[in-house]
Amino acid sequence: MKNSGAFRAIFTAGLVVGVLDISSAFVIWWQREVGVRRGLQGIAAGLLGANSYEGGLLTAGLGLALHFFVAFVVVSIFYLARRKIEFLTSHPVVSGTLYGIGVYIVMYWFVLPTAFPTFRHRLWNELLAVAIHISLIGLPCALIVRHYSQQTRQSS
Repeated sequence: MKNSGAFRAIFTAGLVVGVLDISSAFVIWWQREVGVRRGLQGIAAGLLGANSYEGGLLTAGLGLALHFFVAFVVVSIFYLARRKIEFLTSHPVVSGTLYGIGVYIVMYWFVLPTAFPTFRHRLWNELLAVAIHISLIGLPCALIVRHYSQQTRQSS
């Protein structure tokens, strides 16, 4: 039954983080007059290249699936790390903030430039991205994982 606690923690946090992050992307795309389908195809373009923009709803769906896959990987890494590093659950605000910054660094300094060679850093985009990664990814991840970790300890 111990694994069911892990599943609930990862599933809940992954879903929340995925929804929050993609919602922020929808708002940013709307402000920049980028349609949701094109934005999701842009996510798929990291894997498929420019052809993703010709794939219609299929590649948009792939982009959404990739987005949630990454969200679940991000949460899973935090969940597994918290087993070795108690600080992550004993100080979720600090650890969530730092984890959000860490996820931002990986995504914006390694993943995006690799997937999109023309990717450029712009100060306003960077500040917004850091704020999103802290508030919509790192903090919810840490707080939800802590919640489920406390539940698991109490039921043991």
